[in-house]
This record gives sequence, C-alpha cells and structure tokens, in this order.
Amino acid sequence: METVPPHAPALVLNADYRPLSYFPLSLVPWQDAIKAVFLDRVNVVCEYDRVIHSPSLELRLPSVISLKEFVKTARTPAFTRFNVFLRDRFTCQYCGRRFPTHDLTFDHVVPRSWGGRTTWSNVVTACSACNLRKANRTPRAASMPLKTPPQAPTHQALQNTGRAFPPNYLHESWRDYLYWDTELDPW
Repeated sequence: METVPPHAPALVLNADYRPLSYFPLSLVPWQDAIKAVFLDRVNVVCEYDRVIHSPSLELRLPSVISLKEFVKTARTPAFTRFNVFLRDRFTCQYCGRRFPTHDLTFDHVVPRSWGGRTTWSNVVTACSACNLRKANRTPRAASMPLKTPPQAPTHQALQNTGRAFPPNYLHESWRDYLYWDTELDPW
C-alpha cells in the first residue's frame, strides 16, 4: 500500500507536463484539485490509492494533475527576498556558506545610504554575521569580495536552481514529472 500524506497534495503540471514551479513546488491541496477536475480545468494524470466519498460518488484523490490550457510564465521573475535567496542558492555571497532561510538576510552591495537601489543587480544574499561586518560599506571598502556578482535571473535559471533543493516530501507518482529533463538511462 502506498504512503499518502494526510493532506494529499496534487502536483500541478502545465499543459506541456512540466511543473508550474519547482521551488516552491507547484502543489495544491486535494480539495482544490477535486474542484479543478469538476470544473474541467485539469486532466488527472496520476491518482493516490486514497478514496473520498460523497453520498453519490466515490473518487480517488488526484496526485498529479495537468492544466488543460498552457499558462505562460512572466518574462522576468518577481523581485522577492525568496527569489534572491534562490538565485544565490541560499549561500552567503561574502563567506560562501549555505544557511537555512531563517538565518539569511539580503544586503545592498552599494548601501542605500550611498544611493544604492533595491534591484537584482545591487542585492545579494548574506548571513547575519557578514551583513553586520560589511555594515554601511561597499564590499571593496569592507575587504569582502563577492562570490558571484549579482544579476537578474531568468525563470529558467530559478527553476534549474530550485531542482537542486527538493522539498521534504516527494510522492513517487511525482518523480517522473519533476526531473523529466534529466538524462535517461539507456537500458
């Protein structure tokens, strides 16, 4: 018998069978998946063994659904704190160490007090210790060179980076759709 998480989320694929997002993974609660099925907005690709009942219907919970209509992604990713962390691979751009999200801050390369702006090209991920050490100086003035110069990422770059950070739970029915572009075993 398969293991189904209590909340039984469904992986949402675009019409081309790629996940809408890898990080965070495009999941919806089973209730939303059922509603989308009844509204004829999605196709059920895979199902859990778990069944739900109504007075007149018995239905297996969808584990993977695909949209019937292709959703085009925005040309540029949203400039958010999380996307900055993802672009920088949750790694401090000064000391090079990886940290959990709650231990990270973002730092203005050119401090705002010096006219630095809050943009992709002027904000980097920093641990608290490095951010305090750099203070209100440029990396050069603080003798703290950047590991990688900041730049605006593409959606593709963020998706590729997100694949390196799988969530804590991956149902086995999702695996064929999450890493479908990896090299196939010739046997």
